[in-house]
Amino acid sequence: MALDSKTTEFKYIGTRPNRPDGLDKVTGKALYGADTFAPGMLHGVIVRSPHAHAKILKIDASKAMAMKGVKAIVTRADFASDLEGDDWDLLENVMAGDKALYDGHAVAAVAATSQLLARDAAKLIDVTYEVLPHVTNVDEAMKPDAPVIREGAANYSVPEGMHPNVVRHTEFGHGDVEAGFAQADLVLEKSYTTEAVHQGYIEPHACLAQMGADGRGELWCCTQGHWFVRRMCASLLGIETANLRVTASEIGGGFGGKTTVFIDPVALALSRKANRPVKIVMSRSDVLRATGPTASASMDIKMGMTKDGRITAASGVFRLQGGAFPQAPIETTTMCAFACYDVANVHHVGFDVMSNRPKQAAYRAPGAPMGAFAAESMIDELCRELNLDPLDVRLKNAAKEGTKASYGPTYPRIGLVETLEAAKAHPHYQAPLKDNQGRGVASGYWMNWGGETSVSLAISEDGTAQVSVGTPDIGGSRASMALMAAETLGIPYENVRVNVVDTGALGVNEPTHGSRATYATGLATIQAAREAITKLCKRAADKWGIDADAVVWEDGCAKPSGPNAGEFPPLSIGEIAAEMGSTGGPISGHFEATPNGHGGSFGTHIVDVEVDKETGHTSVVRYTVVQDAGKAIHPAYVEGQFQGGAAQGIGWALNEEYIYGSDGRLQNTVFLDYRIPVASDLPMIDTVIVEVPNPGHPYGVRGVGETGITPPLPALANAVAAATGVRLRGLPLSPPKILAALQSKSDG
Repeated sequence: MALDSKTTEFKYIGTRPNRPDGLDKVTGKALYGADTFAPGMLHGVIVRSPHAHAKILKIDASKAMAMKGVKAIVTRADFASDLEGDDWDLLENVMAGDKALYDGHAVAAVAATSQLLARDAAKLIDVTYEVLPHVTNVDEAMKPDAPVIREGAANYSVPEGMHPNVVRHTEFGHGDVEAGFAQADLVLEKSYTTEAVHQGYIEPHACLAQMGADGRGELWCCTQGHWFVRRMCASLLGIETANLRVTASEIGGGFGGKTTVFIDPVALALSRKANRPVKIVMSRSDVLRATGPTASASMDIKMGMTKDGRITAASGVFRLQGGAFPQAPIETTTMCAFACYDVANVHHVGFDVMSNRPKQAAYRAPGAPMGAFAAESMIDELCRELNLDPLDVRLKNAAKEGTKASYGPTYPRIGLVETLEAAKAHPHYQAPLKDNQGRGVASGYWMNWGGETSVSLAISEDGTAQVSVGTPDIGGSRASMALMAAETLGIPYENVRVNVVDTGALGVNEPTHGSRATYATGLATIQAAREAITKLCKRAADKWGIDADAVVWEDGCAKPSGPNAGEFPPLSIGEIAAEMGSTGGPISGHFEATPNGHGGSFGTHIVDVEVDKETGHTSVVRYTVVQDAGKAIHPAYVEGQFQGGAAQGIGWALNEEYIYGSDGRLQNTVFLDYRIPVASDLPMIDTVIVEVPNPGHPYGVRGVGETGITPPLPALANAVAAATGVRLRGLPLSPPKILAALQSKSDG
C-alpha cells in the first residue's frame, strides 16, 4: 500500500484506551533511572566549579583517594583527547579542561562504596583556580569590553568585527522590507527579552554504568534517546559504539533536556577505572546549575501594518546565548518567529552568543517560544494601536496551503486558519471579563521533525503482535504505536504490546524529540505492520494455491480478493500464525528510514488573567488551547500535550527565570526558589483538537509536543497588558516588574 493511501475511517485510532504502562507507574513497579542497581555497585559524585569563569591550575585528589572506600577518581585526562567540533564541546561541558566556564561546571568525579562517602571524598578534592572576569547577559557578552570566553570558537558565518563571543550568525528573508514599511499606516519597533528557564523535569538525571576489562560497556539511564547517548559516550570515551549497549529506563520527564549527556560518560569513565559498576544520581542543585536550561534572548522587532490589519513587512534581530558553547537555537527562533503569517516582505538576523552559563539544551520547540513572544507581542501592540481585533488580524494574515513561509519553503496543507477560526468561535473568546482582568491571544508554530527511525513488528503464534521501537515513551507513545499497529493489522489494541528496546536490538533511532515520535515511529510501525501483512497474505495464498496478489487483508483476516480468486473462508491472523512454523517460519515486519513528510503544526491560545494591582501578582483564570494535531491517535494524550505545553509556558511567562548574582553564580538552585507552576497556580486548561490531516503520514499525524509551548509567552504578556494598561516586554512578568510598571504609569 502506498504511503499516500489515506485512511479516514478508523476502528481503534481516535479512541482512548488505558495506557499500557499505567499500572506499573501508579504501583511503583516501573523502573526509573535511580531504580537500577548492580552487585558491587559504587556511587559517583561530581565536583563542580564554584566560579563562573576560572582557570584550573591544579587538581589534587590525594586526600580523597586515600580514604577507605574510594575506588576511582577521574578528571579530563581520563577521556578522549583528540576530539574536535561538537564532540569537543560536548566533552568540555561534561568535564572541564583548562578552564571552568560556568558556575557548576564539572571538574572531577569520584566513585566510592557509598554515596555519603563519595560526597565526603568530593569535598577533599582540592582544586586551585585563577578566577577570571565573567559575563552572563547576552547583550553584555557582545560588547567590545566583554570578557572573551573562548578565542576561535566562531565559525565562518560571523561578520568581521564582531566580538569573539559571537560564534554564529544567520540572515535570511524575502521581499523588500523597506518598501513594505513604506506601505504601512503604522510601523512599530520594539525590543523584547526572555530569560533562560529550565525544563523542570521532576526526575533528576540518573544512570548506572558498567565497563568491563574487555572494553565493553553497559549503560542504563533516563534519556529521551539512547542511540544518541551511545554515540556521545563512545566518542567521549574513545571506544567503538558497538562496544557500548545503552538501555533507556522509564523517564520522569525530559521535555528536550534529556536528549544529551551530562553524567553518563562520567559514570562510564569511573567504572572503567574502578572495574566496578558506578551509579550517579544528580541533586536538584546540580540539575539546575549544570544540565542545560534553554537559551535567553534579546530581540528587536520592527513591523508594519495597514489600518485594516494587513502586515506589510516584518524584520527581527534575534540574539540568543546558549551558555559557554555554540549552538544556541537561533535557526529555529528566526524560522518560527513570523512563520504563522503570509508576509511578502520579511527579514531575519540571528546571533549565537556565548556567555558564562551552562550549555543550553533543548526545551520543547527549542528557540521558538522566544521568537513567538517577540513577534506575537508586536502584533498585539499594533492591533491595540489600530483598534483591531487580534484574531481577525491573524486570520487576515494567516499562512495557508501555498503560502511562502517566512523562512523560505512553500507550505503544504496546514491548519493555522482552522485553529484561528475555532478560537474565535469558542465561548471563551466572547466571555465577559471582570475588573483587573485582561484577555490575550497568540498563535505559534513548530516545523516538526522526522529523523532516523527503525521499527520491528513480530507476529506471535497466537496472532498477537510485539512492536519493538527505539523512541522512549515520554508522552504516551506506547499506546499510540499500539493503536496504529492494531488499526493496520485489524486486531484489538489489547493484542499489541510495544517495547522500547535497547541499542543492540534495532538500527539507529533519533531521540524522542522535535515532535517526531508519533509521526516517524508511528509511520514506521504502520509500514512494518504492512510488511507483515504482505507475508501473512502470502502464507494464505500458498495454502489456497492462488497468487499472493489475489489475497487482501481485511479486519485481521486474509481473504480472496474477489470471486475470480476462488471461494475460500477467511483466514484470521491467529490461524495463519498458528501454522507459521510449518509454512515458512516466523512472520515479522521491519521498516527503517528518515521520513521527511512530518508536516508543521500550528496552534492558537486564549488566556484570561487577573492582576492584583497592589501586589503585582498575576492569576490565570481561564486558558484555552486550540491546536492542529493532524489526526489525534489517542485524544487524551494529545490533550495532555496541549495542557502540558500551556502549563510550562505559563511558568516561563510569569515566574521562571535563571537568576545570577554579580559573582556569576546561580542563586535559585532549588525548586523552592526556582518557581515552576503547581496545581494551585493553574486553571483547568480547556483544549480543542483541530484535525487537518498531514499529507505526509498514512493516518494524517502531525506531532503535537512542541507547538503548545510557543503561544503561552506572548498570550500571557498580551493578557497582562490588557489587564493593566502597561506593556512589559521582558519575561518573566513577575510581581515586582508589574508593580514597577504600574507605579511608573501612575507617576505619569
